[in-house]
This record gives sequence, structure tokens and C-alpha cells, in this order.
Amino acid sequence: MNPQNGYDIEDMAVGMSAETAKTITETDIVLFSAVSTDVNAVHLDEEYAQTTQFGGRIAHGMLTASLLSAVMGNRLPGPGVIYVSQSLRFRAPVRPGDTVRAKVTVKQVIAERCRVVLDTVCSVGGKVVIDGEATVMTTSRAKREAAARQALAAVSLAR
Repeated sequence: MNPQNGYDIEDMAVGMSAETAKTITETDIVLFSAVSTDVNAVHLDEEYAQTTQFGGRIAHGMLTASLLSAVMGNRLPGPGVIYVSQSLRFRAPVRPGDTVRAKVTVKQVIAERCRVVLDTVCSVGGKVVIDGEATVMTTSRAKREAAARQALAAVSLAR
């Protein structure tokens, strides 16, 4: 674990997984619209949204996908992780009131580059609504310890 309680690359193994769940609320959709500046009527106007193929309002796809970022940033690998890339396939809509389960599973560990590839899935009621793959950069205990030794050696030399 790193000082922020995230997993270092040395702790990561294929098959590790973590998840979170969140019910998407009206407030979430309105706030995401404001922050993202995506005010598409399919997200905000029920009357209009009823005329679309969805038959009603849907949450922003990226709002739903952001739950994957929450899992990676808070749980696995956790604090200290940096997103490198993410592919997403939007398979079904998420509606206000739906509870989304976001799950990440370690697919590959590239220790020499401090990179982890994860399968990413969001589901509602057992149905996949988003899937994809993420690559993230993790912290490294070995690099942190080497930097500390180097700093200590520099202080010793300065005396």
C-alpha cells in the first residue's frame, strides 16, 4: 500500500477486483449537466425524451462511466492512481432512479511501467450498460523506497 492507502504496482495481481454502487438521482443528472455543460434535452426534458427511442429521460453516459473512475481512484488501485486510457461501449441506457454497479477487474499487470490494464463494467439489475477497458498508472513501493534512499544519501553527502 502507498501512503494514501492505494495499491502499489507490487501489490497488484491479475483477477483482483473492486466495485461500487450508486443510485443515479435527478440531482446527479442536473449537476452533471452543469459541470459538463452537456444540456442535451434527452437528459433534462422528459417531454422531449419521451419522443426519442428511449421513451424517457436517460442519464449521461459519461456520468455512469464516471463511477468506474470512482472505483479506480478510491478502491483499486486506489489513491495515487492516474488514468492513462479508457475505452467504453455504451450498451443500454441508465435512467434516473437506476442503481449502477461499477466493477473493475485486473486483466494485466505491467510492473516495469507501473501500468495496470483493467476490465471495466457498469451494470443495472444484472444487465451490462457499459463495458470497456482501462489502463492506469500506479504508484510503486520500490520507486518510492529508491527515491528515499537517494534523498538520504544526498543529505549524508551534504554533511
